[in-house]
Amino acid sequence: MPKRTLNDIPVLPLRGRVMFPGTNASVDVGRLISLNAVKKATDGDSYILLVAQRDAEKEQVDSFGELYAVGTVCRIRQISRLPGSTIRLTVEGLFRAIIVREGIVGEIACCDVAEIVPDNRDDELVEAYFRTAKDIMSDICQGESRISKEAAAALDRCSDPDEFVNIAAANLKIGVVPKQELLEKERVIDRLKQLDKILNDELEIMRLERKINALVRQNIDKNQKEYYLREQLRAIHTELGDDESEKEELERKINEKGMPEEVREKALKELSRMDKMQTSSPDYNVLRMYLDWLLDLPWSETTEDNKDLDAAVKILNEDHYGLEKIKERVTEYLAVHRITGGLNAPILCFVGPPGVGKTSIATSIARCLGRKFVRMSLGGVKDESEIRGHRKTYIGAMPGRIIAGIKNAGTSNPVFLLDEIDKLSSDLRGDPASALLEVLDPAQNSTFRDRYLEVPYDLSKVLFITTANGLDTIPRPLLDRMEIIEINGYTQEEKREIAKRYLVSKRAKLNGIEEGKLVITDDALDEIINGYTMEAGVRNLERSIDSICRKAAVKLASGKVKKMRVTARTVEGLLGARRFDRDSFIQKDEVGAATGLAWTAVGGTTLTIEVSAMHGKGEVLLTGKLGDVMKESARAAISYIRSNSEEYGIDQNAFETTDIHIHVPEGATPKDGPSAGITMATAILSAFTGKPVRSSVAMTGEITLRGKVLPIGGLKEKALAAYRVGVTDVIIPADNKKDLEEIPKSVRERLNFIPVTEVDTVFKTAIIGI
Repeated sequence: MPKRTLNDIPVLPLRGRVMFPGTNASVDVGRLISLNAVKKATDGDSYILLVAQRDAEKEQVDSFGELYAVGTVCRIRQISRLPGSTIRLTVEGLFRAIIVREGIVGEIACCDVAEIVPDNRDDELVEAYFRTAKDIMSDICQGESRISKEAAAALDRCSDPDEFVNIAAANLKIGVVPKQELLEKERVIDRLKQLDKILNDELEIMRLERKINALVRQNIDKNQKEYYLREQLRAIHTELGDDESEKEELERKINEKGMPEEVREKALKELSRMDKMQTSSPDYNVLRMYLDWLLDLPWSETTEDNKDLDAAVKILNEDHYGLEKIKERVTEYLAVHRITGGLNAPILCFVGPPGVGKTSIATSIARCLGRKFVRMSLGGVKDESEIRGHRKTYIGAMPGRIIAGIKNAGTSNPVFLLDEIDKLSSDLRGDPASALLEVLDPAQNSTFRDRYLEVPYDLSKVLFITTANGLDTIPRPLLDRMEIIEINGYTQEEKREIAKRYLVSKRAKLNGIEEGKLVITDDALDEIINGYTMEAGVRNLERSIDSICRKAAVKLASGKVKKMRVTARTVEGLLGARRFDRDSFIQKDEVGAATGLAWTAVGGTTLTIEVSAMHGKGEVLLTGKLGDVMKESARAAISYIRSNSEEYGIDQNAFETTDIHIHVPEGATPKDGPSAGITMATAILSAFTGKPVRSSVAMTGEITLRGKVLPIGGLKEKALAAYRVGVTDVIIPADNKKDLEEIPKSVRERLNFIPVTEVDTVFKTAIIGI
């Protein structure tokens, strides 16, 4: 048969494999040079040369020198699209070919090839080698599972020595170099000799693998023998009356633990599985740890609640001053529990600024109830598994922190504090807030399932208490499951009492000062509160008292004084210059400046709104890092005054020729919310009329385009802020009159609250001469 030649045939470089004639194969194509070769082949007669690269690691082919000289001419049978730009070819090998003329390698490689025709001389010798190769290949196929049944059948049917070499080489797990050598040899006898050598090597390797497998099997049998011997030894100990086995000990503990029936059955089932394993098995240790967790959890252990209402209230009063709402709620819980004898614990959420005692009141509640106390901080928790745990199949798996806290408490009805629940966050590892839905739902938490335990645990007896600085970041479904109790900031009198009753003696003791050696007068405490702290809670107050105690300790330790008395005059010498001057907040009557009241996460504060009207083109400038809602309130205030300009004696054309600049000082602090609406309107009207705003007036309320004053939130905190800075008159929305009862009586007596429904009343009250 004459040699076949092909001109300008596209070349497809192969990495790490060799294609043989008479075989079908799938090839994934993704490189540009290969994709272009496939396109040229499909545009023509579908012939393509598949040739191996000399360096399989190289991504780009720059010349024919990087390819072997002999490849296989194939016909493309099928093309399939894969994700991305990759395609999968199904090709049929036709004949071996040598490159006789190289083309230029660029975005595509093409060349001229000539067929390698096999030489069939030495027929008798060829037949001898052929029979030997078939016998060895038969032995390999019987013991080599990596050669498919279809390939083995094809080799058995094959009667052509050259075709046999191609099929055998394509299916053997050998390297690229020996395969390429088989592809390049022209004479059939040479190909058969090379194949016989490869087959003998493969047969020897297969025998070594069998020997190694036999040794491994022998070791496994040895381990099983040791397991049976240990079992026999355990039986001998039982017959001799020795100590009970590990299985019997665990089984006895499980039966005596008082677990629910479902949990007991699960524990016994896992114990039975563990007993069938070798102690050296990793799964043995996993199951042993799992059983230890089930046995350590308090399934039926509880502490008896203290039902003495008077004693409970006494403990709460000893630990905390004020906080009447919380004390009242705990008293209600105890009263119902005493009457009914049993009650699902409520989910309480204490909301308030930092330092007001949210965390410490939870400790006092546990003490007055006679329960164990567990605290879990949720700040920065992002992983849902912190709540629900991991499945025990994972390496190092543990239950979630809820179950771990119950175990540490040793009882199934502790007081469990979930601190800073508003600081939860989420990421790719899940949403812990969603995982808490089941924990904090009284209708569901009786069957809480931790992923590690895989059995329900009753959390309904646990008194969950959560704390938060604000409610904005808590998801609504989670918030709906909790009973909200607000803890607002303290008045000056409350702070003074807290310092006298708790803080001074606590800090003095921690600094080693004996009782009676340090006296801080009421005037000194007032000076510290007014001049060195500006907060809703008492955290900075405690730090200031601690600083005084340290300085007192130095003087007492040096022997300079035997007893130290701190008065309002000596505070500055101990703490330095005053940090806050409340008189600085009270300005004289000024044009274009009004005092508003705002709520923040750390309590109420005063807010000065400044407005400047200047010649311009009617533009509005808003500065002070204002939020979108606050900007909208400013524009609503401008629109109201502009639409009623004649009533207030303002020229209608003034707004078209005047630029309005509204600024809220402390520009680095973000500010937002609608409650500054009437304050902005007052400052704007003052700036346009030239009439000053009374400095003794502070205000809060949302304004509408019709001049209505809408209600706001956080009135108590805002009132306390006005009280701190010395304001005498506070304008509030009429709908907030019901909230005045929450404000301490001492504050209500010193502040004149002016409820309003129309912004016109605000102007007449706050602006002189309107």
